[in-house]
Amino acid sequence: MAQQHEVTGRAGEREPVPVPARITVNGRQTPISPAPSHTTVLEFLRERGLTGAKEGCAEGECGACAVLVARPGVASPTDWVAVNACLLPVAALDGQEIVTSEGLAVAGEPGTPPVLHPVQQEMAARGGSQCGYCTPGFVCSMAAEYYRPDRRAPEPPSACAEHGPNGFDLHALSGNLCRCTGYRPIRDAAFAVGTPADDDPLARRRAQAPPAPVASEYVRDGGSFLRRSTLDGTLRLLRERPEAVVVAGSTDWGVEVNIRSRRADCVVAVDRLPELRELRVESDRIEIGAALTLTEIERRLDGRVPLLAELFPQFASRLVRNSATLGGNLGTGSPIGDSPPVLLALEASVLLADADGEREVPLADYFTGYRQSVRRPGELIRAVRVPLPMAPVTAFHKIAKRRFDDISSVAVAFALDIADGTVRRARIGLGGVAATPVRARATEAALEGQPWSVRTVEAAARVLSGEGTPMDDHRASAGYRSAMLGQSLLRLYARTTGEVSS
Repeated sequence: MAQQHEVTGRAGEREPVPVPARITVNGRQTPISPAPSHTTVLEFLRERGLTGAKEGCAEGECGACAVLVARPGVASPTDWVAVNACLLPVAALDGQEIVTSEGLAVAGEPGTPPVLHPVQQEMAARGGSQCGYCTPGFVCSMAAEYYRPDRRAPEPPSACAEHGPNGFDLHALSGNLCRCTGYRPIRDAAFAVGTPADDDPLARRRAQAPPAPVASEYVRDGGSFLRRSTLDGTLRLLRERPEAVVVAGSTDWGVEVNIRSRRADCVVAVDRLPELRELRVESDRIEIGAALTLTEIERRLDGRVPLLAELFPQFASRLVRNSATLGGNLGTGSPIGDSPPVLLALEASVLLADADGEREVPLADYFTGYRQSVRRPGELIRAVRVPLPMAPVTAFHKIAKRRFDDISSVAVAFALDIADGTVRRARIGLGGVAATPVRARATEAALEGQPWSVRTVEAAARVLSGEGTPMDDHRASAGYRSAMLGQSLLRLYARTTGEVSS
């Protein structure tokens, strides 16, 4: 059960922990207890009769479970952010505020049905639903984009099929799947919504700060979910509980809980730690906090790092990017994570912090084996550093079965400095071709100091095809992976010169 206690913070001060744990759902405070500590937001909502959100995949790939969460905004104090409720532990939202599809409609006069939200109205009017299973998730993702403060109609009107005349970005729906309606009516509904009315309560809510994160300790049925308010307090906790599972967006751990029935005696949340949520641009580097979500990084950098800007739309879906973090993607050590190849090509380093201090490790030296790294028990990834200036020629090639919302078969990131027709410097990061993300060092050596020509590139492409130790699995064969490595360099050459190799 949840118990009242105090947590010792910096310099020995006593920090009271609010009990009982509560979450605000559709404007009403609701106690989290007696839910077990591993309970997801989706399970919590459905057990309380809010059945609009559904479980479709339990992996964050279908969006049927989407809900809105009030988060710190980029263009306003609060953003309404759509997230996968099937992945988030409900204890992670202690003190936070969410809105479900049921909470979007406005209550009508006594004896009359609720007034549909504009997004719901457009979905109904344009035939955006058949069986209806996925519809509430679509509605929540669409509502998040509807309330995006910087959504504007393009001037002149955009001819891009992925952006509507109302400024609606269809990538907002990339994590929502529908198997019976067809996407045209859903797109039509998205492109038909206007701007929020002045008296729209959720639009007005954006002008106020979101609920502040609270230190909490939720203990139930032998499991505990812990959150400290400072990095120091968190690091001391991890020294005491080195076996604890550390979560930020829970996009990886949530899958383990749902699909593999993993349970942890202790889960420690780091997603709201201020020290892990800074983004600093300095003269010689960019430092990105490990707990910033990918969406926050994308919007704050606003294209300042072209290679990251190319990565973001291809990283899972907007629903996942609204929760996933660089720290989490690196912390899991997955060889098919999309960010490591890009960060390797950028020559990034990670800042590792524990109760004794901090150290900086080049990302190229970070991974030691399959899902293993130099990170010690009790250490956290505090930030990622990208040195400046960056190479002027960059590209990220993700080979997957679907264009978006898919796992890589192969991922290749290039960062080349080409001057006067000669490759002065080359950095290439690879994913999906070895037990860890790797640098293509032999290919880098084959390019550096050579003319950027068809002959050089064809020779280097043969070297790149032999990098790593690709294997056969259900996503691709080893031979296909090797072939795609070489083709990716030829593709980059064709893009930069307009020439096609023989």
